[in-house]
Amino acid sequence: MPTERSYHHGDLRRAVLTAALDVIATHGPAALSLRDLARRAGVSHAAPAHHFKDRAGLLTAVATEGYGLLSTALGEAEDLRDLGVRYVRFAATHPAHFQIMFRPELLRPDDPELLAARERTRSMLRTAVEPYGDDPAIGFMAAWSMAHGFATLLLSRNLDGLLDGRDPEEAFEALAGVMFGPPEPAQEG
Repeated sequence: MPTERSYHHGDLRRAVLTAALDVIATHGPAALSLRDLARRAGVSHAAPAHHFKDRAGLLTAVATEGYGLLSTALGEAEDLRDLGVRYVRFAATHPAHFQIMFRPELLRPDDPELLAARERTRSMLRTAVEPYGDDPAIGFMAAWSMAHGFATLLLSRNLDGLLDGRDPEEAFEALAGVMFGPPEPAQEG
């Protein structure tokens, strides 16, 4: 029986995103092409362009989805330390999203969905650092730098020797305690 190439797909957008995440996790974003993703999804080479227009559109969709997943994870945090642990956990469980989310040169910088998803995530972090010091912008940068730096070092396997078998989330929580300590009590007045 001859095989017929399928040009219709139940959820082409999801299939292409899933294939893109696999390629990114395995080979990095440079290996990504819409033509290859169409072949993996079993559709015409032009089909992915209907959903994403181009490679930047696809990567913007990956980043937007990543920010949504990260916002969901952070939204359940109990405090700043837990927020950081959840950030690190997100990076470890969604490495392809994490790689793309912070590569603005790969994305459409003015995409409204991306901008909204990014702002929701940043707002959660800004709110969490408010009790820690007088300058929220510095607190935001410090907390984000620490969580992002730790996650990046973890994913690139640069912490392997330093962790020495310790759970990365527990190590991050201890690090956050050293860096931030307890929140300052609210001032009355």
